[in-house]
Amino acid sequence: MTIWVALMFSYTPLNILSSFFIQSFFANKRFLLPVILLICLASPPLHHISISSMSDAFFQVSIFVAATLFIYYFLIEKLPQLELTYLSTKSPLLELCFAAFLGALPGCGGAIIVVTQFTKGQASFGSVVAVLTATMGDAAFLLIATNPFDGLKMMCIGLLVGIISGYLTNMFHKRDFLVPPVKQTSDACNLNTNKAIVFSKSIWKVILVPSIIIAILMATNIDMGMFGITVNHLINIFGASMALFAVITWALSSKGQSYQEITGEEESPQPPSKVYKVLQDTHFVTAWVVASFMLFEILVKYTGIDLATWFSHFAYLAPLIGVIIGFLPGCGPQIVVTTLYIQGIIPFSALAANAISNDGDALFPAIAMAPKAAFVATLYSAIPALFIGYGLYFYGV
Repeated sequence: MTIWVALMFSYTPLNILSSFFIQSFFANKRFLLPVILLICLASPPLHHISISSMSDAFFQVSIFVAATLFIYYFLIEKLPQLELTYLSTKSPLLELCFAAFLGALPGCGGAIIVVTQFTKGQASFGSVVAVLTATMGDAAFLLIATNPFDGLKMMCIGLLVGIISGYLTNMFHKRDFLVPPVKQTSDACNLNTNKAIVFSKSIWKVILVPSIIIAILMATNIDMGMFGITVNHLINIFGASMALFAVITWALSSKGQSYQEITGEEESPQPPSKVYKVLQDTHFVTAWVVASFMLFEILVKYTGIDLATWFSHFAYLAPLIGVIIGFLPGCGPQIVVTTLYIQGIIPFSALAANAISNDGDALFPAIAMAPKAAFVATLYSAIPALFIGYGLYFYGV
């Protein structure tokens, strides 16, 4: 009898949930983030900070990113010329301009297209440098959603620098420089739409419009406390819950066993779906933004480190740090840098240096199919990144 009672109490909902997350963590490294968030929410000293940070991440970033992604993919659907596999160039300069244009588009799709064409011998090495220099990856969605003017400015800078970098590269290297031997590969994709994404669609259909309204009210500096303390508290709870939901869905959307699966976005669902792609990217950005917000708040509370003050004292290091972080493959680390800029912690010069240096998710297929080209192109992109970053720094930006 005692054994049965012990077993009965051992299967409480909390124990089952804890066991599920622990088992999932060992199988999927992405679950580290939701586990940490749950621990912070359960800890009295961190509970308020966690609720506030997660709610801010959802209402200040996630909602606007989702809206921006819907607009972007709607335009892509209406303007199919924006997703051409690659332009049959009539001149080297036209090739570089188009490659840089694809890279300057938000997301990593354009850069991956050019890298793939390069590995097949259908694009020059200069076009690879151009596209990797111009791309900002998924961090562009975050910047455009929260600060459209800076987002457009960064896209223009990336486009111009990408064209110049690609042109100079082709001056010193032949078109087929570092092109790997052509291999017969299949472009077929057998991925099925993740069940977690399918379930999240039903949730987003209900909360999207109310969340957009609340986010707009907050963005226009309307004090939500005017509706009452209870309403304001419920809004914070709702925002934190949705942020946690997005993070858990992100964790469930990948095996999370490799660095690429942790820091990179998921493969496009099959069959293709604009809605599911928006949700995938929104959850991905939300996870990294929540991690950034939480890390910043905890550092300030328990270490007394004020990153804004630190960067103001050592501002000359900010562009260099941005370039170094840009060397990391994947969009996750770059979203962290963009988040720091949005919070006013780092200057625009550091953001620009990181945006030019980083290659986003496009570096993963480049490393897999043409590692030498990926390494050299990454080093080449660091040169204009340092030049532009420190040029803006000395200009006072």
